[in-house]
Amino acid sequence: MCRYAMSGPYKEVYACFNCRKSYKQVSPYDLSKETAARLEHKCPQCAEIMVNMGHDFQAPKQTDIKQWKKVITLYQHGITYHNCGCGAGYRPAELREVPGFLEQQAAGRRSEGEKLLHRWIK
Repeated sequence: MCRYAMSGPYKEVYACFNCRKSYKQVSPYDLSKETAARLEHKCPQCAEIMVNMGHDFQAPKQTDIKQWKKVITLYQHGITYHNCGCGAGYRPAELREVPGFLEQQAAGRRSEGEKLLHRWIK
């Protein structure tokens, strides 16, 4: 059973990639559509707009630059921690694992023709 479906409200975790910090904020699903549309979550430290990483995001330590690079790279490829509470699925533990993970993700989205072409090129 999905834990987020049972009760709430739950807060979303927003991350500031500049400051390497995260903050919990009210989920846009708990607000009216009008309020959510105009709401911008800004970092209290640098005032840049933070990104919504989802309920289950656990930020690395601020000093762990490799882990933050991993998080940023995953985010740039559309990988976040939004889910129903049943688990976000596999995420690479180390920065060096990211290229292989992203390749597997891309392979899952390829058409049959693209898969055949990719096998032929390799």
